[in-house]
Amino acid sequence: MAFDGVTIANIVSELKKELVGGRLYKIAQPEEDELLLTVKQPGGQKRLLLSADASLPLIYLTENNKPSPMTAPSFCMLLRKHLQNGRITDISQPGLERIVHIRIEHLDEMGDLRSKTLVIEIMGKHSNIIFCSEDGIIIDSIKRVSAAVSSLREVLPGKPYFVAETQNKLDALSTDCAAFREALSAKPQPLFKALYGSFTGISPILAQELCHRGGADAELPAAALDEAAWQTLYNAFAEMTDAIRKEHFVPNIAYTAGKPVEFCALPLTLYGWQPNAPDQREKKPAGDCTVTWNSMSALLENYYAERSTVTRIRQKSSDLRRIVQTALERNVKKYDLQLRQIKDTEKRDTYRVYGELLNTYGYGARPGDKSLEALNYYTNETVTIPLDPTLTASENARKYFDRYNKLKRTYEALSQLTLEVKAEIDHLDSVSAALDIALHEEDLIQIKEELTESGYIRRKGGTKKQKVTSRPFHYKSSDGFDIYVGKNNYQNDELTFQTASGNDWWFHAKKLPGSHVIVRLGNAGELPDRTFEEAARLAAYYSKGRDQDKVEIDYIQKKHVKKPAGAKPGFVVYYTNFSMVIDSDISGIRQIPE
Repeated sequence: MAFDGVTIANIVSELKKELVGGRLYKIAQPEEDELLLTVKQPGGQKRLLLSADASLPLIYLTENNKPSPMTAPSFCMLLRKHLQNGRITDISQPGLERIVHIRIEHLDEMGDLRSKTLVIEIMGKHSNIIFCSEDGIIIDSIKRVSAAVSSLREVLPGKPYFVAETQNKLDALSTDCAAFREALSAKPQPLFKALYGSFTGISPILAQELCHRGGADAELPAAALDEAAWQTLYNAFAEMTDAIRKEHFVPNIAYTAGKPVEFCALPLTLYGWQPNAPDQREKKPAGDCTVTWNSMSALLENYYAERSTVTRIRQKSSDLRRIVQTALERNVKKYDLQLRQIKDTEKRDTYRVYGELLNTYGYGARPGDKSLEALNYYTNETVTIPLDPTLTASENARKYFDRYNKLKRTYEALSQLTLEVKAEIDHLDSVSAALDIALHEEDLIQIKEELTESGYIRRKGGTKKQKVTSRPFHYKSSDGFDIYVGKNNYQNDELTFQTASGNDWWFHAKKLPGSHVIVRLGNAGELPDRTFEEAARLAAYYSKGRDQDKVEIDYIQKKHVKKPAGAKPGFVVYYTNFSMVIDSDISGIRQIPE
């Protein structure tokens, strides 16, 4: 999925239509590397999201607001000081670079009209949002880059702004046929690689699309093209650049087996693109097709919303993950050591038998003997008992009984310890699974509290418990039954033993950490088979087995699920249950917003 220069061109085209002439009403910085601008237009307010996140940089229009920190960061305060109520006069893109310039006019402290530029660079880990004066001097940036970090360009207040030339690519919008052919001929590599390596703004998928439109084999080098093939390929290239200049964009997502594989601002004929009514997205496609969208902003927000949320929450939960992983590794090492020690006690019964046999047949041992053959009356087999020649038979027997008693005590102690350590490992695995499905910062509060009560996090003096606002996932089955999914162990306990009634159905992945899933039976006599399957899919998806092709799910009525006294949060027992093996595809199950 490429956020390439052509996608940026599509976004800039939309922003010019929607934002130019509008006034900056609000400037917020909900994340340390993200801005949310609210622009007032005669037709209403528009929101523009600008993200310089290293793993997922984005820019698009959105209808959703985001909560801001109580104290605005310094970069946000600087923008408010200079740009509040400023008017957007122009939005542009230099060539097909992954850069957007937003020019804003405002009045300074003396009442004079000034012009400033907000530069958004969508360049992976080098992404940034830079605030520049009208003469191109950097006032500040959301990420400051010193010479110690980058030898190519410093991004610091007072430094001149420029784009570092690192790849020596050509501008696709100003390339003629001769330059096109010369650039590709100079690269002895597959044609599609030569295309995206020669021209700015072209991603690998767009390069393959050009080869497909030009009827050329993307894997062959440019030297393999004859004159006719060169002309056909350039015609496809010229058609593409002409569509970009005329802003004839067609935002679309290509699906394979119902899963999105690529998106582009131009039709992806490579995936069998066919025109369709825009925004037919209420239900995910089931097969291979492309879906056209009305706007690139809507496409990006829909496509990246979940991914962006997961990326953010993983960053916020990194400390908790480190605590859980460290404790898990420590307990697994302890458990493995205990299992090895238990294995070393396996000969304890042999030593007991040797002692008993020596007490019975020891009269046959002569002084200085190193062994004694005796009939084992437990198995009716003759065994050879090693002896210490310096000891009598009774002393050897006592020595074997001492060994037996020592190993017996070790075995009994380790048997209990291994159960406790295994329970701790299972508990930490369940906490890790809860961290994997957390979507919001509120979801982490209960997990942190659970780790605190378990002794993995020290509670600071005077610190009160945070208010819990996180709620279980709520789904509606195709037959209209309410299905609830716990996000963590506390919610699992609450769902199973407080929310659910005795006849409601309970689902859980067999022998895997995961969520408790409850189906409310209500006044219905029984559940339809389809609801059983949908609840099982949810149990599979919200478990550690979600990436497996099939997951075995146990299900039983809630009244048969019990919680042992003193058990860890989320731990339950049941003795009679049904099981089914099912996949973890929940795309067709409707989720009720929280």
